[in-house]
Amino acid sequence: MNRNTVIRGMMAVALTLQLAACAAQNSAIPGAGTGATATKPAHWSYSGETGPAKWSALDKQYAACANGTEQSPIDIELSQLKVDKELGKFETNYKPTAFTLMNNGHTIQANDASGSNTITIEGKDYTLVQLHFHKPSENQINGKTFDMEMHLVHKNSEGKLAVLGVLIKSGSENKQLAEMFSKLPKEETKEDLKLNQVIDLNALLPQDKKAFRYKGSLTTPPCSEGVDWTVLEEPIELSEKQIQAFGAIFSDNHRPVQPLNGRTVATQ
Repeated sequence: MNRNTVIRGMMAVALTLQLAACAAQNSAIPGAGTGATATKPAHWSYSGETGPAKWSALDKQYAACANGTEQSPIDIELSQLKVDKELGKFETNYKPTAFTLMNNGHTIQANDASGSNTITIEGKDYTLVQLHFHKPSENQINGKTFDMEMHLVHKNSEGKLAVLGVLIKSGSENKQLAEMFSKLPKEETKEDLKLNQVIDLNALLPQDKKAFRYKGSLTTPPCSEGVDWTVLEEPIELSEKQIQAFGAIFSDNHRPVQPLNGRTVATQ
């Protein structure tokens, strides 16, 4: 074997090891590479061996579900509220919008691609990405659980999230959500369903915008923290028929309340 053959062989081995190292590195990054090498997060649910109590054990990406110190949802105790007159303004800047509808396997979600709906918290703007529902409510007030809860998920230019939680009680039919709740996809969808009815979020939300604010997390895996939560005190209404329509698909898709761990819940 001549010297050039030896050198070529050594270079081939080195290249093989380098490619193997790159493949291993990419496979550890969620969404990196092809479907064959990407690490897909573990399946989770709301009951049994894949339910909330087991989330952190399902995947190391879900560690915060057990180890986090600012987790959501919470029980908002009115006697423990911090009244802060200097609390930055909370404003909604919504326009009538055509949403698309999907069943993501965990909830019914309405997506907003318009980029025209925003929420302003302490001078920072967050753009609405989607809204979805939980049954029963996730956040509580004085230990009271409501029939459902709607979460409006917003993101700012830095990628940080702000969620507006709207509690729901049984009552009159909700006209703004009439088409949506008559077309709830019963199975997980691959494509979004286009809704004909334009939804006016200003008319959907309660007139009284008194709110509770706290630092929390996603209420689903990976339970990432750093989420700015605003929960409206006054609930909106859905008819019992509308609530039952959702319940026929997702009878229980809520995470239990999490400890405050010294956090402050503020209001103006």
